[in-house]
Amino acid sequence: MTEVRHDLTNIANQVVYGGKRVFVKKNGKPAFALVSIRDVETLEALEDKIDVEDALKSLKDAGSISLKVLRKKFGL
Repeated sequence: MTEVRHDLTNIANQVVYGGKRVFVKKNGKPAFALVSIRDVETLEALEDKIDVEDALKSLKDAGSISLKVLRKKFGL
């Protein structure tokens, strides 16, 4: 953590331009990571894919109803 505080510009450049992932520890334990926006966008896309897969799976579960049926049921 101290090293990051003192050398943030250099570390940020390594992340942004070098694609490096920097894992920071606090008191000897993993605390956070500095990653590129590209990495974050990739992670968010994977999370979205998982969410869609989970939603489609739950639609197949017994007792679930479609959005169309739900809207009709509540007069929407």
